Amino acid sequence: MNQSPVPAASGTPVASSAVAETDEPAVQRPAGHPIKAGIADRSGGFRPTAKDPVGYLPGRGLERHRWIARPTEAFSAEALRTRLIGGFQSWRDYPASLRLWFWLIPTLTAVLGGILRFYRLDVPHSLVFDETYYAKDAYSYLVSGYERSWPSNANDSFNAGNPDVLLNTPEYVVHPPVGKWMIAFGMWLFGGDNPFGWRFGAALTGTLTVFLISLIAMKLFRSHTLGAVAGLLLAIDGHHLVLSRTALLDVFLAFWLFAAFGALLMDRDDGRRRLASRLAAQAAASPGGRPLASQLVAGPWLGMRWWRLVAGICLGLAVGTKWSALFFVAAFGVMTVLWDLNARRIAGIRNWFSAGIVKDGLPAFFTIIPVAVVTYTASWTGWFLSKDAYYRQWAATNPAPGWDWLPDSIRSLAHYHLEAYKFHQGLSADHPYESSPWTWLVMGRPTSFYYQSPKQGTSGCLVETCSSAILPVGNPVVWWGGTIALVILLFWWAGRRDWRAGAILAGVAAGYLPWFMYPERTMFIFYAVSFEPFLVLGLTYVLGLVLGRSADPPWRRRSGLYVVAVVLVLAVLATAFFYPVLTAEVISYQEWRMRMWMPSWI
Repeated sequence: MNQSPVPAASGTPVASSAVAETDEPAVQRPAGHPIKAGIADRSGGFRPTAKDPVGYLPGRGLERHRWIARPTEAFSAEALRTRLIGGFQSWRDYPASLRLWFWLIPTLTAVLGGILRFYRLDVPHSLVFDETYYAKDAYSYLVSGYERSWPSNANDSFNAGNPDVLLNTPEYVVHPPVGKWMIAFGMWLFGGDNPFGWRFGAALTGTLTVFLISLIAMKLFRSHTLGAVAGLLLAIDGHHLVLSRTALLDVFLAFWLFAAFGALLMDRDDGRRRLASRLAAQAAASPGGRPLASQLVAGPWLGMRWWRLVAGICLGLAVGTKWSALFFVAAFGVMTVLWDLNARRIAGIRNWFSAGIVKDGLPAFFTIIPVAVVTYTASWTGWFLSKDAYYRQWAATNPAPGWDWLPDSIRSLAHYHLEAYKFHQGLSADHPYESSPWTWLVMGRPTSFYYQSPKQGTSGCLVETCSSAILPVGNPVVWWGGTIALVILLFWWAGRRDWRAGAILAGVAAGYLPWFMYPERTMFIFYAVSFEPFLVLGLTYVLGLVLGRSADPPWRRRSGLYVVAVVLVLAVLATAFFYPVLTAEVISYQEWRMRMWMPSWI
């Protein structure tokens, strides 16, 4: 089993199709062909023998290319699938002894993440930070289906377990409904009168994200080991942990975005299987054993891509949580089309660029975007069904000549969105814990969610002065190591043309770079949780490079294993060290100060 994202060099299945995505000829080595059959020649390659009539070509790196074959065999279904997808094409291709681990590893990492997220979830027994908005909005959804106003002392009533003090007037809010409905789900199960109920949705979603990242890492890297590494790193990271224990919207945003990425990853393989099978069918029907020249001009249509429908639903739910997901919609759309363009190029399609735009790009747009729009609009159902939600009757009192063909509800909702957009554009009020995106990757200014100073004899405080805090500070090993990993990924993407490095960078860029366009806007570091799973994948990728390839010498493999083990141990120890200030444990003031590594953390 190859543990590294670098393709195996000999004897082991290729870790991914990264090696195929080069400018080498579009020909395929016979399936199951041994790597080092034949007789070595002076150039470092192997020449054909009676047992190995193909051999493999000499030259820099060519000994890795198991996919080289006779032209008449290059368009067989198996040859095309291997060239387009790689040696392992699904979890069923693993030996029977490893298939169980394909599901057991994500389950185990999710169990660990769930324990950390659900243990003492009801502490503190009060609303913290922006829970004052989203938890109360979620309760209002349960009662009315839309946001209603609260009296001035609503927090005291809510904390006392008496949330039923809603007013009859609507409340103006600037975030879509999906995240608040997910918070309301926990309240529906466990009641809105206790912190466990209003935080359950976030804890469950954070745990599911840990499960998802293990699955995606195994799919991306073709490695059980790296799947476990990715799941462990996200499970123990303090930043994601705190956001999973707090009724804010961002952990829901991160989940739906990452689920959309996973769906597009499935679609990538599904589309390549379709391309392989349809080209192979054309080749089988041709006398020469390869598609006709006319068939290779543009290649076949690939039909309905169902995983893109799933991605569209997930992206619609992500935008329905926070509008910042729109940047991911654009980035993922470009990413999935580039994958298809490259697939046609590798398969031997001559006009692969124009064919990919017409036969893959346009269908992708008309599959993903309408589904996302319908999903997003459906998330406003509670607002549509109401009679007095905010701006619900705006169109009735504001006629618009030329637009009166639109239903009043649609015009009212459009006006609501315009006003919310103006609010976000003008959000520049000073806040003591605002932070510039320049500081996010190094955790320059974490947002304090909660801080109390219990005195001796109260709340478990046994010394003169104690502290109880919730500070969403990321694990230094994960965040600082992940920042370094991004630089390495840039070189691997540009130099090795590894599509996996590019996909990870696309996820980070979509969640990070757009914030630099709004330097005057009030921003917080916890916005970074939207791209944190991709940061973890980036660090996992580099740890895979450290592990080495299956064909590396034993001393190299052992050295890599020791380094990775040290990194993981340090990450676990860091989480154990910071855990008290992540979960509002009561500790002495001196112990709290020990954990404030930077003055900007206070």
